[in-house]
Amino acid sequence: MFRDDYGSKGNSAPINEGEEYDVKIEDTGRDGDGITRIEGFVIFVSGAKVGDEVKIRINSVRRNFGFAEVVE
Repeated sequence: MFRDDYGSKGNSAPINEGEEYDVKIEDTGRDGDGITRIEGFVIFVSGAKVGDEVKIRINSVRRNFGFAEVVE
């Protein structure tokens, strides 16, 4: 069965709050946050810029995207 978004069957996002990942920032959101993807799932990373390779911690997971911060 094909699903076009992660939220169609509850919280089946490939990430969970509190988890940490090493990622590369691929894009910039309209509010200036960095954007990365984990298994295609969009994560907004506050304070990150395109090209940054950073460790992030997931703060919040929504239906179609998540929010994270850079871990110092």
